[in-house]
Amino acid sequence: MCDTLVGLATATAGATVFGKNSDRERNEAQFLDLVPRARHVAGAPLQTTYIAIPQVAETNACLLSRPFWMWGAEMGANEHGVVIGNEAVHAKVPAQRRRALIGMDLVRLGLERAASAKAAVDVIIELLERHGQGGDCGHLGRFYYHNSFIVADAGEAYVLETVGRWWVVENVRDLRALSNALSIGDRPDAISPDLAAHARAEGWTDAAGRFDFAGRLLDEDRDAVSRGRMRCARGQALLERRRGRLDALGMMAILRDHG
Repeated sequence: MCDTLVGLATATAGATVFGKNSDRERNEAQFLDLVPRARHVAGAPLQTTYIAIPQVAETNACLLSRPFWMWGAEMGANEHGVVIGNEAVHAKVPAQRRRALIGMDLVRLGLERAASAKAAVDVIIELLERHGQGGDCGHLGRFYYHNSFIVADAGEAYVLETVGRWWVVENVRDLRALSNALSIGDRPDAISPDLAAHARAEGWTDAAGRFDFAGRLLDEDRDAVSRGRMRCARGQALLERRRGRLDALGMMAILRDHG
């Protein structure tokens, strides 16, 4: 299944460790694509998977794991040591079918345009709010979903979870797993103004003005099929078992787990 994990240096063998499984359709080729640093005409049309958006003046060199038919990537790293992986998530708010940016486009755009994890989160949020997310993400079958991301570099990591153009961010403290389920609860480190206003208008907030993002918006019927919450808990437990000694081989072992 699709799982993304990260450990910061304070809880590993001494360096940030990142890994992801990608559960694309069978027989859908996914290859490593090395994209060089490049200069562009700022504002020129950039064709992503479905829509064109304005290009920036310069983009970073990136190594992408990219399904062959789409512009974006399931995961990747850039020349500055930024890594991003995405997860399909399902919410009580239906995913948009109208074509826009897809989650894999946002992964690549964050890598191409940012030199730090924090900057990549800001890039993804800005593009999400401006262009939205939507369109068929399946190769043969039709598949529509929202997206969550782990974004990391050598010093810090973030979980960014989205529903439509809404978003919340959690600063990763040390170890973090993410799967096909919304996971940020009532204490995000940042929240989109539109979502905060909507939550207040709907009466979702408590006396302190907080509401449980995952608890309120997670599609529990879809989660019963994908078992995203269960897999996230399993991944987190396995990360904790290796606290203080997690390395690349340990991350590979966790990603191979079928427990």
